[in-house]
Amino acid sequence: MDRRIRYFIEDYWDIFIGITSIALAFIFHAQHDSLMATLFAAVGIAALSLTVAEVADILSERLQEPYGSFVLTFSAVAVEIILLYIILLEVKHSPEVLETVKGGIISAVIVDLNVLLGLAVFLGGLAYTQQQHNKETSSAYSTVLFVASSALLVPGLLSHTEHGSESLTQVSHLIAGVLLFFYIIIFIFQTRTHTHFFKATARSRFFRLKRKLQEEEDAEIDENETSDYIFEHLSTAFNFGVIFFFIAIIAFGAEIFAGEGVHIAKEYGISAGLAGLVIAIISVSPEIFTAVRAARNDQIQRVVNIAMGASTVSIILTVPILMMLAYFSGINLTLDFNPLQIGALLLTILLVWKTTDEGETNYFEGASHMMFFLSYAIIAAYY
Repeated sequence: MDRRIRYFIEDYWDIFIGITSIALAFIFHAQHDSLMATLFAAVGIAALSLTVAEVADILSERLQEPYGSFVLTFSAVAVEIILLYIILLEVKHSPEVLETVKGGIISAVIVDLNVLLGLAVFLGGLAYTQQQHNKETSSAYSTVLFVASSALLVPGLLSHTEHGSESLTQVSHLIAGVLLFFYIIIFIFQTRTHTHFFKATARSRFFRLKRKLQEEEDAEIDENETSDYIFEHLSTAFNFGVIFFFIAIIAFGAEIFAGEGVHIAKEYGISAGLAGLVIAIISVSPEIFTAVRAARNDQIQRVVNIAMGASTVSIILTVPILMMLAYFSGINLTLDFNPLQIGALLLTILLVWKTTDEGETNYFEGASHMMFFLSYAIIAAYY
């Protein structure tokens, strides 16, 4: 195969597969084939989400940290919100969808902190034995995640008291408002007053430089050779437009995925917890690829920023936005998560804290996160 053709396929396969899969999903939807429509919609969403992540990755390189990780996390969270909201709209026909959406909210954090972080740390640990990051980053994020997850406990506890559904709804709205206010404080903290908390330390940069100097130069690089990837040559503003364009296409695919997926879940008896995990994995899959690539390039600081940053945004921004969208859509979405979800969330945050508190990671810690996720997935499938 000609080198240019191979490079073209490697650069744009995700766009081709994404658009083709969503087009096929529409065809199967018209033919009332729910299984194939759902399958192709999921593939299309995941593929185009990867494109969004690739363009966001280019923007993150231009913007530098911590703004770069913001672009990556927001692009992924946008896909998550679209998926969950369109699924939420199905509640008018299937009330049980509410539990799937709640499961999706919690599962996004669990997937970010166990699959994304765990896999990246595991593969990075195999490549470099030990990797260093700024422990102030993980310390700050751990605090935020503990506070945010504790706030989510309040409506769940209220649901076991004598208070009615009206009180539960009011408290859920108040908690959503508190989380949104908390996010504003964190945004200022991360981008204005304490940006150094979210950058690699001098020690980690030293180790990375030392490793690079020890590597053998196996191939000569033509300094005149430039990338043909079109998005690397577009302006920053235009690339932001590209991200919004692909997210709009993803929304079309999400509509089919939501409608047909609900029928599939009913037909095969898929639990709300397992359905939430599937939604989370689809929306987080691009971040996983980005984090794994960063870990293998010894950029573990970026992995921590993506995993813990995305988890933070999934709670303190996704929840208020979904609550607001549900309110304006006439849907009563409350934050009374079940004990399994809250328990798994708190245990995940505790595990992440122990993994990252010393500023060093290894493959065993990554494997521990993946084992925890597998255990949760098994329980969620039968809960």
